[in-house]
Amino acid sequence: MARVNSDFYSLLLISSLLLASHFNICEAQQGLSLSFFAKTCPQLESIVRNHLKKVFKQDNGQAPGLLRIFFHDCFVQGCDGSVLLDGNPGERDQRANIGLRNEALETIDVLRGLVHKACGKIVSCADITVLAARDAVALSGGPDFAMALGRRDGVSFSIEKTKDLPGPSSNTTVTLTKFAPKNFDATDVVALSGAHTFGRAHCGTIFGRLSPQDPTMDKTLGNNLKATCPSATSTNTVNLDLRTPLVFDNKYYIDLLNRQGVFTSDQDLVNHEKTKGLVNSFANDQNLFYKKFADAMIKISQLDVLTGNQGEIRNKCNVVNKKQSILSSVVEEMVEVIDRF
Repeated sequence: MARVNSDFYSLLLISSLLLASHFNICEAQQGLSLSFFAKTCPQLESIVRNHLKKVFKQDNGQAPGLLRIFFHDCFVQGCDGSVLLDGNPGERDQRANIGLRNEALETIDVLRGLVHKACGKIVSCADITVLAARDAVALSGGPDFAMALGRRDGVSFSIEKTKDLPGPSSNTTVTLTKFAPKNFDATDVVALSGAHTFGRAHCGTIFGRLSPQDPTMDKTLGNNLKATCPSATSTNTVNLDLRTPLVFDNKYYIDLLNRQGVFTSDQDLVNHEKTKGLVNSFANDQNLFYKKFADAMIKISQLDVLTGNQGEIRNKCNVVNKKQSILSSVVEEMVEVIDRF
């Protein structure tokens, strides 16, 4: 009996060491990489882009919708797909996430289905969200850039951290303060604000600038917006970029120089000493804007990501998988070993 116990505990020790070694190797090998799916799902990016081309032909408003979902996911608790999760309430039910497009959320899950059918369940909803945002920009005339992949999906969401999202009524000082803890500087903030070069705003998010009219807003723009948004409860929407509302370009910054920014957070960029020079630079040099925007997108896409054995690969983007933990599997194996003695 003593020999049996000795053998069992030796086996248990070896198994534990091997298991720990396996986990450590996996963690080391499974970080983000530009070639993460090169062998296991080489067609991933073409699947995503080809489908989005079809989607945008039918509904080009989904492009800014997908970009907003990406930002509102990554800024809360990292790029883990938490904003995609249903809740009662969840992140999407919070004030900062009002207006996230249901059609764009559905598109992300359709992409998941296409990718999983082609490659198996190895690509996370978080990675698909990142690729969809990048392609939304590129397919709308903006820069195209590589994004490292290998994220895992989170198994929880954070209502509290949605309060960290910068709001449309914030001035530049507040916006910079919101970004600072995540190591984003003024260049990042002004470049990412350029995402408002396409997309639309709900009346409720801008009415505070209309009644009474914000003196920093162009009077003609103000009158036009009042006609579209007679009250804060109006269900109408307005273009964020007056000049080229469906194209991802630098015309947004020209809007700002002409006092035609729709949100307070946009227009105030020309008044702050840390950001006004950047607005001018981006208005005069679209390629510079594209470069800085791509740099900031890559930076935000790598915020607090889950990799290796963290999180999971969701079977559906809006719900977590059934909880079958690694620990429970190990325990079951140990029980089988014990039963042999």
